[in-house]
Amino acid sequence: MKKKIGVYICHCGGNIADYVDVERVREAIKDEEGVALAKTTMFACADSNQKEMVEDIKSQGLNGVVVASCSPKLHLLTFRAVTERAGLNKYNYVHANIREQVSWAHSDNKAGATEKAIRIVRSAIAKANCAGSLEPIEVKSTKAVAVIGAGVAGMRAAIELAEAGAEVFLIEREFFVGGRVAQWDNLCVSDETGKDLVTRLYDRVMSHKHVTLFTGAEVVENSGSVGNFNLKVKVTPRYIRLQCKKGELQKAIDVCPVEVPDEFNFNITTRKAIYHNYPSEYPQLPAIDMKNCTRCGECEKVCSNIDFSQKTEYLNLKVGSILLATGFDPYEPKKGEFGYGEIDNVVTLPQFKRIVHYSGDKLTYKGKTIKHIAYIYCVGSRQVDGENKYCSRYCCTSNIYTAIGVKKKFRDVYNYHFNRGIRTYGKQEVLYDESSRLGDIYLQSFEHEPPLVEQKDGKTVVSINDILTTDKKLEVEADLVVLVTGMVPRQDNSIGNLLKIPKGRDKFFNEIHMKLRPVETVIDGITIAGASQGPKNIKESINSALAAATKSFSLVDAGKLALEPTIVKVDEALCEWCGKCDEACPYSAFDKKEVDGKIVARVNETICKGCGMCLPVCPVNALNLVGSTDKEIENMIDALLPTV
Repeated sequence: MKKKIGVYICHCGGNIADYVDVERVREAIKDEEGVALAKTTMFACADSNQKEMVEDIKSQGLNGVVVASCSPKLHLLTFRAVTERAGLNKYNYVHANIREQVSWAHSDNKAGATEKAIRIVRSAIAKANCAGSLEPIEVKSTKAVAVIGAGVAGMRAAIELAEAGAEVFLIEREFFVGGRVAQWDNLCVSDETGKDLVTRLYDRVMSHKHVTLFTGAEVVENSGSVGNFNLKVKVTPRYIRLQCKKGELQKAIDVCPVEVPDEFNFNITTRKAIYHNYPSEYPQLPAIDMKNCTRCGECEKVCSNIDFSQKTEYLNLKVGSILLATGFDPYEPKKGEFGYGEIDNVVTLPQFKRIVHYSGDKLTYKGKTIKHIAYIYCVGSRQVDGENKYCSRYCCTSNIYTAIGVKKKFRDVYNYHFNRGIRTYGKQEVLYDESSRLGDIYLQSFEHEPPLVEQKDGKTVVSINDILTTDKKLEVEADLVVLVTGMVPRQDNSIGNLLKIPKGRDKFFNEIHMKLRPVETVIDGITIAGASQGPKNIKESINSALAAATKSFSLVDAGKLALEPTIVKVDEALCEWCGKCDEACPYSAFDKKEVDGKIVARVNETICKGCGMCLPVCPVNALNLVGSTDKEIENMIDALLPTV
């Protein structure tokens, strides 16, 4: 069928038209082969232009469309939907990017930008001349979702999914739920405790018939793809029977001779090898830390429900989608960083919060009364020389809120805040105001000239060139130095490697687009939520969890999925399995099969993303990418070449 292509060239306000002569582009391409209509438009994505495109397709019988505008990341799906509304197969639409690739890249050369735009549009027309109608690949979808991580984001996502009607498997690697929030007392703004919030979410999780919680569990194998993931989950036993009596268990904890640093309290206290962090910790059942247990048998003498015969279990779960909410780790300062690990009264903010928790009428640390506290901000964030260039967002608010609580509880405490600019954004600004009114002192330096912590005559002194007093050098003799540490990705994030989730420059999980697809990953069917994708406070984490739950549910609700047909096809007559395509594929979409007595490559259509990484490594050219065939690409290259 002869092509009748409609071409629309967008001004994008001034984003394109200020640097590209769009009318000249239209004149240059209006007589290209197959072009039946060529127009310029102020905003191609506007509702009015979309309606006009629908009318053009219907009235002029167009069977191909090209829009030259911004990035396809923004509006490829928009214009595909326009063509579908007009009754045209959406794969007859071709997008040309003349904003990011032309006007923004060549804003200093209008003539050159215009010439490049002409070639890019010609190339898109050449592709449209070859484009054919394609049908999506349909696969069945299992109406179940695996939520990995049972912190507040994971639990809230699980509740939302279950209430929508999906079967939910909530998988937590630790023996107790709640994540980092379980370690905090009063929370900023709400004044609710972390334990209260965890209790409320846990009760809702356990009361829902569609949620199954696994603790001490982690995913160790993954196969399949969107709609049909097969997960192998390793469940480590607690070595305690479920019906165990509470009194007996406490006796078992008391007689245990093994003491190790308590990670729950950031190693400022110790715990036994059989442990339970606090009375409202969930599940209520303690656990035995077998890495440190010596099997001395003392606990078994006083508690009949200790059961060392329990074995590790492996479960096979089938789900349609996976939601990752694996949280974060607090930054651990390097030895010597602001005196950490070398000066005994230098601690991190998480440690300080637990110190406050365990203090009685007086604030003490290592037997000494604390009166003068120096807080050093941006430790592990906004680093000049280190890797963590980002702001961790929550630290300023969390620290100021903690300092206010300390001031109110211990009246004779003096707070000194050594900062590089306070970032208590939004409604949290009132905390900064309250702190100032309570008499807290704020000292500020430039990022390249941080405070200095040193010991002088047995005393800890923090000095700063304070820009608020015109670079005057000020010193504070501190009883305690608190390093306000930021968020970093989980140190053990093996699940990310297993599922092949891409990471950003900050090493957190990366979404496709922070505005348009903020919780989706490039791996179809896998969404991310909470602080696993970057620093967030509790409210922001829960909001992202709700968004991720909504997206995950949309993938499993209908019972079937329509996947992109733009995948690799194998010419079995040419293929003689060499394995090079499998080595090049970042998604493990290839395996082997036997055809007419020989081994050839087979593509898993539900896994292939059509990235094309395999095409150039095939020695016999047995691979072809649907929607970007050799003929289409060659025609596009010819169109990009300058005319002689």
